[in-house]
Amino acid sequence: MSEVIDIHPHILSADRAAYPLAPVGGTVSGWASTRPVTAEQLLSEMDTVGIAKAALVQASTAYGYDNRYVVDTARRFPDRFAAVCCVDPLAADAAKTVAEWAGDPQIAGIRLFTTGSTMPGQAGWLNDEATFPFWSAAQDAGVPVCVQMRLTGSDQLVDVLERFPSATVVLDHMAYPSIGPGTERAAFDELAGLATYPRLFLKMTMRNTVPLVASDAHLFLDPLLHAFGAERIAWGSNFPAAEQSLGDLLALATDALAGISAEDRRTILGTTARRLYPALG
Repeated sequence: MSEVIDIHPHILSADRAAYPLAPVGGTVSGWASTRPVTAEQLLSEMDTVGIAKAALVQASTAYGYDNRYVVDTARRFPDRFAAVCCVDPLAADAAKTVAEWAGDPQIAGIRLFTTGSTMPGQAGWLNDEATFPFWSAAQDAGVPVCVQMRLTGSDQLVDVLERFPSATVVLDHMAYPSIGPGTERAAFDELAGLATYPRLFLKMTMRNTVPLVASDAHLFLDPLLHAFGAERIAWGSNFPAAEQSLGDLLALATDALAGISAEDRRTILGTTARRLYPALG
């Protein structure tokens, strides 16, 4: 296998005094309490399973908008990590923050957290007018914006993509299409309308690969690859939020992608990540 890059692991410091918990929504996610992984532990796991580099995604349900740990880690290990930082796009200084991050070589991207295990409802602020300065700044800076959202919020997303056509947006977990035995094609149909936006990328994680392995993956992947192309799909582990080991998560991805071409597998498991995040080049 060629070089593998993971664009969706999380890390937590063992030093709670230096990096105190401050989760978005006020509730710390269960995995952060039961199976935290430090930067050093993640590096060890990566070396064991053969993952070359990673874009560290801010653990929003642990640290909220305090991005110091992912940024400090990326600066400590610049040959292995880049940071994807979380911001409040409604904040008055959000655009200024984006401009500052754009000048930092170790900050590769931005994350918006609109829903999750500790915030199950889909937030309605993604395309709020108050976010427009943020989106404009992200577009101008060319910084990819990862969005953790459900497909129920796709109307908001489409509005953003129409207003800011040069903005690069990455859908965490592919925005949770309902993949399953007998629903593979319907799951693709949920995403199909978004394929027309050339700066929209899909992040494939265990939320997608687990159901793909248990179903007829080609019924979802064949039309997905035709519509988006492998060059707009990248793999992320979701380790350690996922219960599986990092090695098992990589194996799930390779199993789910076993039926596609070797070139497309290489693209999804590494090439797209380098395109999105040149800091990992």
